[in-house]
Amino acid sequence: MTKKMNYLILLLTIVFMVGCTNSEDASVADVETDLQKVTTVEPNKISEEETAVAVVEEQEEEKPVVEEPEVEEKPAQPKKERFSGYKLIEVDGGDLSGYREPNIVVDIGYGDREYWGFTNENGQLVRVIADEIVLQDDRNEPVLSTGRYYADEAKVPGVESDVLDEGHVIADSLGGVSNAYNITPQDSTLNRHGDQAYMENEIRRAGGATKFEAIITYSNTKTQIPSSYQYTYTINGNVITDSFENVNPDEVNESLGLTGNNESESKSESSSTNEGELSSVDTNGNGIVTIAEAKAAGFSMPITREHWLYQYMQDRDNDGMVGE
Repeated sequence: MTKKMNYLILLLTIVFMVGCTNSEDASVADVETDLQKVTTVEPNKISEEETAVAVVEEQEEEKPVVEEPEVEEKPAQPKKERFSGYKLIEVDGGDLSGYREPNIVVDIGYGDREYWGFTNENGQLVRVIADEIVLQDDRNEPVLSTGRYYADEAKVPGVESDVLDEGHVIADSLGGVSNAYNITPQDSTLNRHGDQAYMENEIRRAGGATKFEAIITYSNTKTQIPSSYQYTYTINGNVITDSFENVNPDEVNESLGLTGNNESESKSESSSTNEGELSSVDTNGNGIVTIAEAKAAGFSMPITREHWLYQYMQDRDNDGMVGE
């Protein structure tokens, strides 16, 4: 009896243990199933998102990148191009030799100025250019009492004539030197009182000019005496072109009947005095009267705009007075 009870208890114990084990296995199985669901669903979601991102990134990588061109300022024309066909040489600004080499370009600006004179195959000065005309600075530059940088000008063939001056293409007062690459034989009246003098005065009154160019022509390939000049320059944004023959303008006007007898007589009477006085004041005959020359001639300062001598002087601050 006792043994049967023991067997029965043992059997019940085994049945109980088996039941617990199955329950645990079922729970474990359920947990594993839940975990499996989690691990199978979430990775799929992440994978789809990552795939979408990857596709976008790949498309962006494959999309060609269009670079916008950089806007660069147009550089000034280099000397190599500007002087193409010409040999660049240096000539002293005060060189009195009237000889010019053919196909040459020379800096004819005084000091740091860059003015360029060009010759053709015949050694004729045919072109002068300057990006900017900078006026003479007699306070800071070694200017002579005559108002010039040098005591004399180059002896270009033709200047020995009584009616031709050693004419600067770019005047001393505008910063030009006195060698043969800036000097041409020019009619004296034209140089001192005509279109050449007028052009120089206008640039001085404006305080300078930009984009300056002179084109010089000749009647033949042998002469060094120009037949005509054409000047183009810009003042206060206005482009000005002056063209004139290398002749006495007074004679041209008279031949064209532009001066009447009565008018010419009255002008000659009034101007002869001024011209006579001017020649005594303008000691070097360059058409420009310096303060030193005016004082030496006995004129008191300042010289105002109303004074006849004013037109021949340099009013640098353009206030209507010189020597104040």
